Amino acid sequence: MGPNTFYHPIVAIVDFHHARGPEVERWIGVEDGRDPASENDWSLLPFMALSDGAHASVEEFSYFTLRREATADEKATSLFGISCSRQLDASELINRPADVTRSTVQKAVVVIFGSPQFFGQLREKLSIITRAWFAQKDFTDITILEDFQESLTKSIRDSEDERDQYFGLSLRELIHEFKWQTLVLFKCLLLQRKMLFFGSHCERLCLIQFSLISLIPGLIRQLQDCADPQFNSNEEKLTMPTSLRTSERASLLTYMGMPLHIFGRGSLFGPYTPLQLLDLLADQETRSYVVGSTNSLLLGQKEKYSDVLVNLDDNTVLINSPSLRPALTLTTPDRRWIDFLTQSVNETWDEANPGRPNTMGYVGSEEFIRLQFEEYLLALLSAVKYKLYVQKNKEDPKALLADVEGDPATEFSPDWVEAWLLTDNCRVFQKFTDSHIFDIVEPTHPATGGLSIEDIQRRLAQQVSDLHLDERWQASRETMGKAFATGQKKVSSAINNLWADIEVMREAQRKRQEEAKAAAASQASEPSSPGEKPAGGMKFAKAPDLSQAQSTVQAASSRAGAYLSSWGSWAAEKRKTGWNRSTSAASNASEAASPQNIKVLDKAGVETGTNLFDAAKSNMSEAK
Repeated sequence: MGPNTFYHPIVAIVDFHHARGPEVERWIGVEDGRDPASENDWSLLPFMALSDGAHASVEEFSYFTLRREATADEKATSLFGISCSRQLDASELINRPADVTRSTVQKAVVVIFGSPQFFGQLREKLSIITRAWFAQKDFTDITILEDFQESLTKSIRDSEDERDQYFGLSLRELIHEFKWQTLVLFKCLLLQRKMLFFGSHCERLCLIQFSLISLIPGLIRQLQDCADPQFNSNEEKLTMPTSLRTSERASLLTYMGMPLHIFGRGSLFGPYTPLQLLDLLADQETRSYVVGSTNSLLLGQKEKYSDVLVNLDDNTVLINSPSLRPALTLTTPDRRWIDFLTQSVNETWDEANPGRPNTMGYVGSEEFIRLQFEEYLLALLSAVKYKLYVQKNKEDPKALLADVEGDPATEFSPDWVEAWLLTDNCRVFQKFTDSHIFDIVEPTHPATGGLSIEDIQRRLAQQVSDLHLDERWQASRETMGKAFATGQKKVSSAINNLWADIEVMREAQRKRQEEAKAAAASQASEPSSPGEKPAGGMKFAKAPDLSQAQSTVQAASSRAGAYLSSWGSWAAEKRKTGWNRSTSAASNASEAASPQNIKVLDKAGVETGTNLFDAAKSNMSEAK
């Protein structure tokens, strides 16, 4: 490797040997007889290419950084690697080497080059080539990998002048999963503390880190110092901007000090960092870093190796440093700003295509989110500059801006500002930016102002959405509505049957009365025989007693009313205490829509109808 490393990417094949563990098997794209691993002390390259747990996936990607030693033509700098690992059943190999004694063969194809800005286009190509190489079932034939390496040089050279090609976990997914904590992570990154990301899935672990640092404009292109805490070449070549073209975004960003000097002396960036590098993390000269690990052993030592632990398996952010918590507490304008951004993502969310708004519009899109963070960052830097300028010229009333009240930096959190002023990237920012940048960018928070009713409504809506209370209550409401309708139908049917039976009974009684009257009339016209009872003493059929049926109906209505009243009291109590405030409350809410409760409601309707029906039958028998 020489001065054209940026244009001359190299390829390596890493194999997992059953006895020696992971090792570099072959280099492609380097001169014969050369070994980049030994020349640059890349003894840990095989462990970076084959991440912990990679054997559990059909295909896994790993992203990492490497230190390239100084050459006769160039200073030492950082290189970037991406690997794609796969497995194959050893019995399927066409040419099976004698040292393959395990049931599976695991290998990784690695590409190493000078900038991560091309990872997006390279990832898909690497996946296709690796899959095709494994499909040959003959690892001795590497022609396809040699052709791949030759094509990389041309494709990367042709793409050099293109704009930043952002890749990885989309910002929409980042905000959808971490919500307001996305801003906490962003502000923590600016404070240059020890950030440890943990996750079982290596590719997601790496890409979420790249997504986070890409929120600082231009930083993806300025990572030449990130692989080693001793590197600081970027600061050495910085100069103060002497001109500004406000109509050009690139000129404005440069004038505002972008990108911030996040990874310089004392800092490290390792998207995937194996356990073998723990000594470097614990080194006294390593003051800050952003690293990722798939090994759960680090969770047991999180206080030692992290100020902030981001667990991607459960999407939690744990602040282990007590001194850092006040600085990372979001202000009211901060929460309003990130809540609005979260709402714009959630309202346009599409499960089938998370990376694109379902409206196909600009609001909620990747570019929208990126520019919102850019606006926030520039306003933050401008506000801090104005704060320092006012402190320096506090005796001069003309130094104050007429349209800015008080100290606008407080809306970004005084504790955070105080902590940021102590960072190395703030020192470089102060050194290489004009003292009056607040004349270019307004030094006020993008969401300035106190807490409003809209903020409360937005947070309540977000909490309801997070807990899925609207979905759960809707399901419970529909289920209970169906159960009540079924019970009511059965009760109504029983009552209708009762009155139909009563009408039949009345009709029979009326006919008997008419027949009795006719018989009495005929007997009155004939002389009475001795011993016969007079017509007035004839015994007629007894009229039906409807009071018992009515009392039965009233009893059934009373029981149904008591049941509905008790359920209404339960629901009212739950609304007071919160439907999902505890585990027991959550279980009660779910029980309301459970099949058992549906059966109870159904049973109540059936029993009520059955009681009414039995009462009708009893009355009919007595009438008969």
